[in-house]
Formats: sequence, structure tokens, C-alpha cells
Amino acid sequence: MSPVKRRQAVSYVRNTLGPDIVSERRACRVLGQPRSTQRREPYIPDDEPRLVKRMIELATQYGRYGYRTVWGILCLEGWKVNHKRIERLWRREGLKVPKKQPKRRRLWLNDGSCVRLRPRYKDHVWSYDFVQDRTSDGRSFRMLVIMDEYSRECLSIDVARRLNSEDVLERLSDLFILRGTPAYIRSDNGAEFTAKKVREWLKRVDVKTLFIKPGSPWENGYVESFNGTLRDQLLNGEMFDTLLEAKVLIERWRKEYNTIRPHSSLGYQPPAPETIAPYLPASATLQLANTDTDNNLKL
Repeated sequence: MSPVKRRQAVSYVRNTLGPDIVSERRACRVLGQPRSTQRREPYIPDDEPRLVKRMIELATQYGRYGYRTVWGILCLEGWKVNHKRIERLWRREGLKVPKKQPKRRRLWLNDGSCVRLRPRYKDHVWSYDFVQDRTSDGRSFRMLVIMDEYSRECLSIDVARRLNSEDVLERLSDLFILRGTPAYIRSDNGAEFTAKKVREWLKRVDVKTLFIKPGSPWENGYVESFNGTLRDQLLNGEMFDTLLEAKVLIERWRKEYNTIRPHSSLGYQPPAPETIAPYLPASATLQLANTDTDNNLKL
């Protein structure tokens, strides 16, 4: 048990059996609690109530984020706090850490595998895939997800009842005009991606295709990981009444994923932050010190 719980256990035993019957010395000896620890008054920093309040707000807003991701958001907001302190407060407040992802089979090293060809720079390798979900009336809709594997940025998510190779070509052409062409584009062997007109058009614009081995989605690991995050943090928790509602909420989540959500593989930075905010000390003591300094300079 932690020192705090042992302290509570000692107090509980004495209050239950009576302080006159069980002394503090005896209760500490039986429960293995040092008397110095029992008598030590816990130190609570001045900024801890605000920190806990903000941590709970983030945990409520992003229900599937763990304490490390919440810690990354707090650091981006200017809090000078260690991840171990966030973990301690997280457990103290009873917040639930999401379960670890299940183990995957080993990757096959074919030509299209994300192990055989890893992205080395921005716009080196793109990947795309389809995700399916349903509106509240039971009708299904599809999402075409396109992402940059190096920056982890989600370039677009098209939402429609039906999506075919023509829609794939239309979206790719728009992205190529806005961002330029990637060196490679990775996908599974779906009919929309292996269509002759899609492969010929990509060849004309000098984009090489990488097709993973059939039945091996783990070889397209970057976009599959993104699809899992999309389903876990949005699709499983939202019920879409209309297709328009799905488009609005999914696009809002995509922008939030790119500009706000910290990514562990990027050093807990978002893939494409819109702006870099100046550092603002979150500690009340530091804020007071800076205020005094500014006042002295004005005088």
C-alpha cells in the first residue's frame, strides 16, 4: 500500500478499537508504517487543485486518453509537471487508464509492408484505407481515410454512403494539387485501390503503389493504427442520426487529431499544430513572480 493508505489504515484501526486501547506506536508497528511517515503532514503544492481540475476536464473531454496523453496536452498548455505526478494524481482520482492493445502477429516482409519500406520524410509514403460504420437508422456509410505515414497527419476523411474508385481519384487529385505528390502510396488490395484506371493514373503522375499481402492488414500498420484510434475515440462513442452529422463530427475530430491530440511517437506533439503558443507558466508562484517583475520594470 502507499504511505497515504497506510496512514489511513492506522487511523482506522485506532478509531475502531479506541485510541486508549491501541496506541499510535503499536498500530504503526503492526501495520508496518514508520511513525515519521505517519506524523508527516502531506505537502500539497499551490497549483495542485487547478492541475487536478484541468486533468479531470481533459479526461472527461477525451474519454479514451490515458494519463500520458493527458500529460502531453498539459505540457503543451504550459504546465511544468512530471508525468509521474500526473500518474499519481490520475490514480488518486480513480481515473481509468485504457487497456493495452492486444498483441499482433509478426509482420510479413513483402514489398508493400510498412516494415520493408518505412517513411523517411514528409510526403514520402501516404496510405489510405476504408472504414465502415452505420447511422442510427441502420444504414451503413464508408469513410476514405488518407494519411501521411511520416508526420502521422490525417490528410482527409471522406464520408459517403458509397465510395468507389472515382471518389478515390477525385480526392487524390485534390490532395496532389494542394500538397504535391508523394513518392509512394500504400494500400490493401481492395477493388477501389487496384482498379486499372487508379493504377494507371498514379503511374502517370509518378507515384509508386505499395500493395500489402492479401489478408495481412498489419502490414499497413500506420493507417490501421489510425483507424483503430478513430473507432475507439469517436465512432464507438457517437451515434450519428444523419450522414451530415457524421461528416461534421468526423471532420471536427480529424482537425482535433491533427492540431491538438499529442502523439506518443512524435514526442507527445500533435502531427500538424496550427500555431505554437508561447510558454505560459502554470504555477501560481511563477505567475506571481513574473507579475512582480513586470511591475518593477514599469516603475
